[in-house]
Amino acid sequence: MSADEEVPKEAGRKIAQLEQEFVRAKIEQLRKQIPVLRPLYAKRNALVASKELQEADFWPRVFSSAPEEIDEHVLPSDTAVIGQCLKNLTVERFDVDENGNGGDPRSVRFTFDFVTGDDNPYFTNAQLMKEFYYRTKVTKSAKGKRHVWEGYVSTPVRINWKKDQDLTKGLLDAACDLYEAEQKNKSVDRTQLPEYEKLENKLDEVEDETNRLVGDEEEEDADDESPLSGVSFFAWFGYRGNNVTAEQSAEAAKEELERWQKIEKGEKVDDDDDENEDEDEASLANVEVFTDGDDIAVALAEDLWPNALKYYVQSYDVGDDFDDEMDNEELDDLEDDEDEDEEDGEDRPAKKVKT
Repeated sequence: MSADEEVPKEAGRKIAQLEQEFVRAKIEQLRKQIPVLRPLYAKRNALVASKELQEADFWPRVFSSAPEEIDEHVLPSDTAVIGQCLKNLTVERFDVDENGNGGDPRSVRFTFDFVTGDDNPYFTNAQLMKEFYYRTKVTKSAKGKRHVWEGYVSTPVRINWKKDQDLTKGLLDAACDLYEAEQKNKSVDRTQLPEYEKLENKLDEVEDETNRLVGDEEEEDADDESPLSGVSFFAWFGYRGNNVTAEQSAEAAKEELERWQKIEKGEKVDDDDDENEDEDEASLANVEVFTDGDDIAVALAEDLWPNALKYYVQSYDVGDDFDDEMDNEELDDLEDDEDEDEEDGEDRPAKKVKT
């Protein structure tokens, strides 16, 4: 078979048409499931809110057993916050009513509840809510080629970090600052706003630090523990995806539906699609603080949330990993106290090296 061979054009059209039918069928299946599952999730929420499961660290244990798609984005510092402060997580398909009617069932809302006051040394927010809207956007290039974008759109959510506790290293604040500046200057190209350049610079700083840490890790012995580099899970709250309003999405979705209906009838349509991003899409992608934000949203909504009970039970089956993480956090606190005592001139034994 030659590497230059391509799928026959007519066969390609039929495949694309069938794939679109599968997509629409799955969306309708999801729409019908939502009102059926809501009472069950409400019942589970009541169970999770019970004193017994709250004291048993339900959600921290669930995250400790999270699937790889989520776990690979959770740094040790994130684990400390989740383990100490996360009380509850709620996931809602908010665009669909009790009868299964409404907007796109793929749109989803995440609500994280945290302890507050002295029990939360990291930030003052009692709740963080982030919504992901599934949107469609159709644009045309100067040459008349169509460009179709589909995916999640979200608004940055600010976290009120306590002093010196910002795990995102300023990325989340910079993303929120840019979004707020855009709302105040809607007629101005975002790339011309000073907040855009600040976010670009902040991304460069974090990337440079990450590269430095990666370089340090490569010099460490493979068996030694070294700092893990990367972007904090909490930078996920800064994800935007694209800039598409509900009105633009509705118009684009209607246009796409009419196009597929013509294809199903065998009518000729414009197949000259443009795979390149439009300028607005590209400028936003250039300063995306959490590029896998949509993948995390899908993993949370379609895996962690529906399978939370399984992951909770599993956290007891995989050994003492969760308890070990908590013990390490307590050890870190103890070491910090020892540092303070040493600064006061007290003689203390050398800190134990982690292994």
